[in-house]
Amino acid sequence: MTMSIYSQLGKHPVYWLACGLGTGCLPKAPGTWGTLLAVVIYYLALRHFSAAGYLLIVLLALVVGIYLCDRTGKQLGQSDHPAIVWDEMVGWWLAVWLIPSDAWGWMVISVVLFRIFDICKPWPIGWVDRRVKGGLGVMLDDVIAGGLTWGCLQVGWVLVTLVLKFW
Repeated sequence: MTMSIYSQLGKHPVYWLACGLGTGCLPKAPGTWGTLLAVVIYYLALRHFSAAGYLLIVLLALVVGIYLCDRTGKQLGQSDHPAIVWDEMVGWWLAVWLIPSDAWGWMVISVVLFRIFDICKPWPIGWVDRRVKGGLGVMLDDVIAGGLTWGCLQVGWVLVTLVLKFW
């Protein structure tokens, strides 16, 4: 990333948050680094909340993220600048809602699935990504990716449970 991005980060806390405390400025795969930061924050703090409290925090992070991403995108001159990774963080947090935090295999699968959905952008993610602009668009495609990941994890959990039950 260019020095101008680094210089923007220090100008306002909004930019620092939108860029995942700087992880979005790493030279390779900023979205993956932002997702990994989300994993760290989850294990340090978020996993300790009740399911309802956790969902409330994620929804609040979504609403705040619309503002963070919109303002930072305008400052950087690109609506969905690669350095903006708050959306990946919120999307992944949604993906692991109700997944037991000690289920490490499922957590690894969640990161991989989420990144696949976010990078490949199957319908409806790609449709939203192309048509919804600004902070809402930046957040929405990753929230949908998180929702699809969550759905896959839930179906996988049920299937594994059924297989183990009747095995």
